[in-house]
Amino acid sequence: MEKKFKRTLITTALPYANGPVHIGHLAGVYVPADIYARYQRLLGNDVVMVGGSDEHGVPITLKARQEGVTPQDIVDRYHNIIKDSMEEFGVSFDVYSRTSSPNHHKTASDFFRHLYDKGEFIMKTSMQPYDEVAGEFLADRYVRGTCPHCGNENAYGDQCEACGTSLSATDLINPRSALTSAPVTMRETTHWYLPLDKWEPALRHWILDEHKEWKTNVYGQCKSWLDLGLQPRAVSRDLKWGVPVPVEGAEGKVLYVWFDAPIGYISNTKELLPDTWETYWKDPETRIINFIGKDNIVFHCIVFPAMLMAYGDNFQLPDNVPANEFLNLEGDKISTSRNWAVWLHEYLRDFPGKQDVLRYVLTANAPETKDNDFTWTDFQARNNNELVAILGNFVNRAVVLTHKYFDGVLPARNEMEEIDRRMFDDIRAAKASLSANLDTFHFREALKDAMEMARIGNRYLQETEPWKLAKTDMPRVATILNCAIQLCANLAIAFEPFLPFMSRTLVTMLGIENITWDMLGSDDLVAAGTRIGQPQLLFEKIEDATIQAQLDRLARIKEENKVKSWKPAPQAADVDFDTFMKADLRVGTVLECQKVPKADKLLRFLIDDGLEKRTIVSGIAKYYAPEDLVGKQVCFIANLPPRKLKGIVSQGMILSAENADGSLVVIGPTAPVAPGASVK
Repeated sequence: MEKKFKRTLITTALPYANGPVHIGHLAGVYVPADIYARYQRLLGNDVVMVGGSDEHGVPITLKARQEGVTPQDIVDRYHNIIKDSMEEFGVSFDVYSRTSSPNHHKTASDFFRHLYDKGEFIMKTSMQPYDEVAGEFLADRYVRGTCPHCGNENAYGDQCEACGTSLSATDLINPRSALTSAPVTMRETTHWYLPLDKWEPALRHWILDEHKEWKTNVYGQCKSWLDLGLQPRAVSRDLKWGVPVPVEGAEGKVLYVWFDAPIGYISNTKELLPDTWETYWKDPETRIINFIGKDNIVFHCIVFPAMLMAYGDNFQLPDNVPANEFLNLEGDKISTSRNWAVWLHEYLRDFPGKQDVLRYVLTANAPETKDNDFTWTDFQARNNNELVAILGNFVNRAVVLTHKYFDGVLPARNEMEEIDRRMFDDIRAAKASLSANLDTFHFREALKDAMEMARIGNRYLQETEPWKLAKTDMPRVATILNCAIQLCANLAIAFEPFLPFMSRTLVTMLGIENITWDMLGSDDLVAAGTRIGQPQLLFEKIEDATIQAQLDRLARIKEENKVKSWKPAPQAADVDFDTFMKADLRVGTVLECQKVPKADKLLRFLIDDGLEKRTIVSGIAKYYAPEDLVGKQVCFIANLPPRKLKGIVSQGMILSAENADGSLVVIGPTAPVAPGASVK
């Protein structure tokens, strides 16, 4: 029998404050967490949702160095962007705080000290990368070098972003410091470690025996880690930015970000509920749910629970960790370093008032059990074909017809017929499925259940045809439209977890107050005589030009990334001097230039080479207008054998240089020379 809880604490993975949040974060964590929190509130349950920014760690210090500012400047900037955009997007945190706050520093410091005083840590000495010039130990991310797998010369000490291989700093060839470019040396350093192996039996029983109901991707990853055997894990590191290790002699050491960040859930709850926070963390009648992405499964299912076990004092472990997989963008992995993402704050700017459209699409494509893909064409199709054509269409028809035939005042209902009763029975059946899917974190299926209610409404109007009955049977029209408006009210409840902005608009339009989940399925939510608000479109079509603008933006980013990753081609094999001298390189003046018919890439040149006029065909039409080249001087190879291109005999080759983006630039002298001058 499933255990009943008095309250629910929802935690969301802390977004890293070295950049804004993107659709991958939203689909993986924040939209599903918000759906569940809103559902629990509709049920009337005691629920608290806590979140905040993760503001410590190496990437933040790296970004601060690159920009010449302090780490605090970086986290202040991005914390505010994240917090504001989440609020505008409708993510209903009860508190959204940050790990750089004094409250968090004290909570994390006290947590470490409690474990330290209990003797839960072990100390280990190891060799770590060190920058002799900067006088600092280097985190793996601060080490650059050549990847041993693909040869990328700018691989990080923790991962090669060219081939995706996970690395350690000692794997790199010719490692160097990202701070000073100095060669990396190895020095001895001592840190505290949490012996995860000590807690392996308890973790194995808690996860593998007691939580077989967890999602298969979560359960499977946990089992893999446990089967490999757990090892001690460092909880401190040599760094200046973070929570200082609260032990004498630990100067220059801070809590490792993986250790301090999950304690942020506790500190955020303390900030919200300073007097009662322990009820949400230590009472067995509290249900704790961690919403995370798959890259955080090990921390939330193994590491953080081990920390809580070690702490003791009745800290409760999560009841469920419904982690999602990753969301890709247009078939490619989302990458913040490559700017390959749809950023939330930019979406809110480009699509004002369309928060619910993105919420809908991200839920419909949620990567619940495997990686999924976001495309702009699918975004447009789901908006136009589902939100506009199904949900918005039904509500608009019901409200417009009520205004047309009853001046916007909801008529009283006469005795319902079989088709009316069947419609409400179908709604109640959809509610049962919707509730079951929400209870078990199947939000994608739950959204389908909610949309099925809108489809039921459209079928109902099509089958009853009140616009035809209006000529002969207005009492029947009154009943049909009363039923249709009641269904609109049901939709406001069913969609509130998913589309809160639409729901709020609909509730206001229908004059309903204080909706609850228990009301869903009722046929008398709106009282007869209620004046219905003026019809308004809940959703509007998104045109091709709007979508094309987003696709063009991504195309530009892809080209920019090509340029950033461009490296000159390897040097060709050596040729002897005599061979090189056989090439007759000269300068000619362009007398005429025109496009070659039926050849998009070719231009036909007439060149004054100082001896005669010669024709040369060159494949640079994509990069130059013919008239821009007339009168210019270009370098060409004069002694190539004639070659026929598109029926034109070409007497040489014009020399061009290729840019990183593949474009060609014609090579010529920097000052005028006599036509026919040799290139030496």
